[in-house]
Amino acid sequence: MELKFQVQTKVQKPVHEVFDAVYNPKKLSGYFTTGGASGPLDEGKTVMWSFADFDGGKPFPVYVKQVIADKLIAFEWAASEPGDDGTPVNELPYNTRVEMHFEALGPSSTMVRIAESGWKETEQGLQASYGNCQGWMHMACCLKAYLEHGINLREGSF
Repeated sequence: MELKFQVQTKVQKPVHEVFDAVYNPKKLSGYFTTGGASGPLDEGKTVMWSFADFDGGKPFPVYVKQVIADKLIAFEWAASEPGDDGTPVNELPYNTRVEMHFEALGPSSTMVRIAESGWKETEQGLQASYGNCQGWMHMACCLKAYLEHGINLREGSF
């Protein structure tokens, strides 16, 4: 069984504004990458993301595979599975793939769908997929709060 998931939320903003809030490192850092993002998510580039509230803020690479303006951002990053003691083991020798789809539902409404796949079909892979599913749903909620209400929902969450 392939380990994959998809989460989604509707954001009451135009598709270009929602897409830019993920693509643009300054905006992304305002609600998600609490330790910063080194650059925009341009196709073929590797950017560094950091989360000050996780893993001591250690930056890690995001390999941008495909970008279609206002429609799709796809990237790969290192799988992170729980080790024998339950803590995440980062930088495993394989990547998972994340696809963020943006669909205009009208002039001021956008559906955001985030899917991730590619874990090894093991108990550790299954647990890692659950953790990332929770993380991406949290990110989607933070994106919505940031764009619709100007607040950083992630602040103080972890």
